[in-house]
Amino acid sequence: MSKVRLADILDLPLEERIRLVEDIWESIVAVPEAVPLTETQAEELDRRLEAYHRHPEAGSPWDEIKNRVRGS
Repeated sequence: MSKVRLADILDLPLEERIRLVEDIWESIVAVPEAVPLTETQAEELDRRLEAYHRHPEAGSPWDEIKNRVRGS
């Protein structure tokens, strides 16, 4: 793999930089097992999942949250 210089990335138009970030992110989420979690992070995820299973109605849909944050 060839090395990419930060200066070359910063010279790209904004739209291309955004696409590059999206491509990199997609390559990471394609293999979630490759991203290690600390024991504390795993415990927190387990705690939140358990809370969701106990009270699934307690949360809000993502679209609703985005609208609240954006002030819609």
